[in-house]
Amino acid sequence: MHCPFCQHDDTRVIDSRVSEDGSSIRRRRECPACGERFNTFETAEIRLPAVIKSDGRREPFDERKLRVSFERALQKRAVGPEAIDTAVRAVLHGLRMGGEREVPSLQVGELVMGELKKLDQVAYVRFASVYRRFEDVQAFREEIERLERDLPVLEGLQLPLLQPAAAGKPDKSGKR
Repeated sequence: MHCPFCQHDDTRVIDSRVSEDGSSIRRRRECPACGERFNTFETAEIRLPAVIKSDGRREPFDERKLRVSFERALQKRAVGPEAIDTAVRAVLHGLRMGGEREVPSLQVGELVMGELKKLDQVAYVRFASVYRRFEDVQAFREEIERLERDLPVLEGLQLPLLQPAAAGKPDKSGKR
C-alpha cells in the first residue's frame, strides 16, 4: 500500500480489527519513510449479476433501485426500515447464491414479491399490480385470491390486519 502522504511504495500494518458487523477489516498503517499513520478498510467485493430488462437491454444491478421498489410498495404501511433492510439483503443474497452473471428482471421481481408477501399483503398486491401490469379489477381479484390461498403459510409472519378489541374496553366508537 502506498503512503497517501509521501507516496512511499510500502507501509507497515500496526493493528487490524474486524468491524462490528463483521463486513470489513480496519487496518492501522504506518509509513516507514515519513512516519505518518493512516487507516485502510478492507471489504469483500462481490459482484451482483447484470439485469436483463424485458426489452433485452442489460444494465448493472442497482441496489438503490431495489430499495426504492420496496419503499414505494411499503409506503404508508406499518413496516419499519429494519424489515426493509432485511428484505433487501434477502433479495441480494438470493441473487448472489444463484451464481449467474446475468439475471432477467423478471427473476428479480419474483424475489421482491416473495419478500413483500412475507412483509405486508397490501404492499405485495401494490407491487404485483405494477410488476404484472394489471389491466383490470379481475387481475387484482385473481392475485388477492392467490394470496388468500397462501395465507396459512404466511400466518405469524405479519401483524393481524385488525387488532381484536380488548375485552371490556370500548372501541373508538365508544361501544364495548
